[in-house]
Amino acid sequence: VQLQASGGGLAQPGGSLTLSCTTSGNTFNMYNMGWYRRAPGKQREFVASMLNSRATNFAPFAEGRFVISRINSNYMILRMSGLKPEDTGVYYCNARGPPISTESGPQPQYNYWGQGTQVTVSS
Repeated sequence: VQLQASGGGLAQPGGSLTLSCTTSGNTFNMYNMGWYRRAPGKQREFVASMLNSRATNFAPFAEGRFVISRINSNYMILRMSGLKPEDTGVYYCNARGPPISTESGPQPQYNYWGQGTQVTVSS
């Protein structure tokens, strides 16, 4: 299974960008698809996700500014508005399965990552 993220670029503060993520090689509907980001000098953090039930989850900084949509089983977008310089970073799409019990605790049944797309917010 491969994930391809695209749509990053340069935006001005207050501007908007739409990121896209497509999957290939999967014959099933991904249980949970979402976005993570890594800002310069920081660890990767959760941004937003959507289950195949359409239930959504957002990081506090994304709530009210970002919208996540799953167009079909293989296509997801993240609409970002009201962008701030601190939104700058590499954005990764992720697809994972439901949690299963393992010796090291609950883990997703499967966990796939895209290559990342750069978002830069600057005037």
